Amino acid sequence: MVWLDIFSKVPVAMTIAGSDSGGGAGIQADLKTFAALGVHGTVALTSITAQNTKEVTAIQDVSVEVVKAQIDAVVEDIGVDAAKTGMLHTSEIIEAVAEKVREYQIPLVVDPVMVAKSGAPLLKPDARDTLIRVLLPIAKVVTPNAREAEVLTGIKIGSLEDARRAAKLIAEMGPTAVIVKGGHLKGAESVDVLYHNGSYVELSTPRVQSKYTHGTGCSFSAAIAAELAKGSSIEEAFKVAKELVTSAIRFGIPVGSGHGPLNPMARLYNDSERYYTWKRVSEAVELLESLDNAEEIVPEVGMNVAMSLPYAENLMDVVAVPGRLRRVGNRIKASSPPEFGASSHLARYILTARRYDARVRAALNIAFNEDFLTELGKMGLTVSYYDRREEPPEIKESEGASVPWGVEQAVKRVGKVPNVIYHRGDWGKEPMIVLLGEDAVKLAELVRRLAEVIR
Repeated sequence: MVWLDIFSKVPVAMTIAGSDSGGGAGIQADLKTFAALGVHGTVALTSITAQNTKEVTAIQDVSVEVVKAQIDAVVEDIGVDAAKTGMLHTSEIIEAVAEKVREYQIPLVVDPVMVAKSGAPLLKPDARDTLIRVLLPIAKVVTPNAREAEVLTGIKIGSLEDARRAAKLIAEMGPTAVIVKGGHLKGAESVDVLYHNGSYVELSTPRVQSKYTHGTGCSFSAAIAAELAKGSSIEEAFKVAKELVTSAIRFGIPVGSGHGPLNPMARLYNDSERYYTWKRVSEAVELLESLDNAEEIVPEVGMNVAMSLPYAENLMDVVAVPGRLRRVGNRIKASSPPEFGASSHLARYILTARRYDARVRAALNIAFNEDFLTELGKMGLTVSYYDRREEPPEIKESEGASVPWGVEQAVKRVGKVPNVIYHRGDWGKEPMIVLLGEDAVKLAELVRRLAEVIR
């Protein structure tokens, strides 16, 4: 009985939208987003599309009766705490959806999908007026991008002020709140504008340069619907959606030759990997501590081993040893157990290397020794370096900028992320060798091999 009570409280969201055979947008993106936010996703399919990352080649609309029947079936048994619309191809489908939303009083997020990323029209011209007349007045939130907002309002949107004006004009059409997304506008920042209760809320993030943007609008509106289903306010849902989509674009899925899909599951994958990542660093530490007569491997400043989550964004997504590993007699000893955020130094190596090769998740630093470099080269590893004496003054003066600059120089020298990066030091800086790889334990095993060869 307790189990039934727990599961009966799971929030339920519905996507009323088209299907994307390429898996990047439509109901596929929506369901992934619902799952990522801990909400059970349900579907009322409106259209079947044949599409990939480059184009839409065919569209088959679902009959109005079946669209209605899908909504009825879910509401009558499971219930719907909030819903979102995506592709509603015809006036008849829009009318049918609006009828059911009114009947069941479902909190609704409207993503006014008009054109696919490839440029294919997903809303028939005669359906545009129906969308404005029938669906917008019953929406809780409407989420147009700048181009869709231009169509809805008739004004050209080229600035943040234009976006504010458009949001207010759309709100006058009946919805409770309007979010005009800034992804199509120019500038270093991507700014989304929410108009709600007569006031504006703006959220800004650095613009992510990526071709993995297919499904962005779908995931954004789905995230808002998911949060509303969980009882969040519109402002809270807006914030969650902005963060999720920014991360999803940054860690897009590299498939296809066109606009690849974003990855709304990225943060969920990170959460699921937290213990495993910590465990691998712990095992690497145990291996290093078990080495005999390996003290010459340890730099004067200490050694560390680090590993990142699969979709690491910052220093707190990297596990390392606080206080590093030190020489104790002829052995190596960790100062304390591994923690997230414990090493900004190795974290910067990993985060910078991942810009060039996302497979890199681990780093380990050892003492500089010409013999070490020779042996590492004999093992078939790619070795590169940077010269700290060439470091520009502005880099030296900027806290935390030296390592990213150094990694970039080392990558440029060999045309890829090397397995080994070294520098010969500078005034007040100890020379160092840093090993890079996919796994912390594998790097520790590499150090064991190196110690055996040197000994």
